[in-house]
Amino acid sequence: MKSTEEHIVKRLRDFKRGKIFFPEMFYDLGSNDAVRQALVRLEDDGTLVRLAHGIYLFPKKDKQLGILYPPIDNIAKAVAKRDKATIIPTGTYALNKLGLSTQVPLNAVYLTDGSQRSIKVGKRAIKFKRTVPKNLAVKGEISGLVIQALREIGNGKVTTEQRRKIQELLQKEDPHHVKHDAKLAPAWIRTIMLKAIEENQ
Repeated sequence: MKSTEEHIVKRLRDFKRGKIFFPEMFYDLGSNDAVRQALVRLEDDGTLVRLAHGIYLFPKKDKQLGILYPPIDNIAKAVAKRDKATIIPTGTYALNKLGLSTQVPLNAVYLTDGSQRSIKVGKRAIKFKRTVPKNLAVKGEISGLVIQALREIGNGKVTTEQRRKIQELLQKEDPHHVKHDAKLAPAWIRTIMLKAIEENQ
């Protein structure tokens, strides 16, 4: 009979390297304890890398760079998918994702309809903050990020350069999504968003 560890290794081979795994994805292969013990052994022998408590990586490796760690956003999306939760980057992280700031925040903060929690990943942290459904009802990925980025900048503090960049970004978004999402935003943000797509028409 194959051990739980051997079954896990066989399953890992069905996936590309770089995939993120959680213990519960293997619970059909053995008892919870057997799975957790097998994952510890696979971490010890280098088959898996533990990114955080209960989060494992089937690592890609580069001859010069060593282990290629996934972007923090990939980890957050994997957690959200497991939890069947919706997430949207917010604060300084939203600014960085849009290219409106070069500052890479230590903490990536997401609004969510899932559990409020903080996950430590190396020296960084992913923070999930519970929010009202309205804040997660956006249809466009870019327009959703723009709303959160503008909230972070603040009313009356948006520079001409930031407005120009936001206009360029929103031109890549479906105008129907922008109009829909603008209705969910505070009035001053709605004005900036609608003006951005009007100037493109």
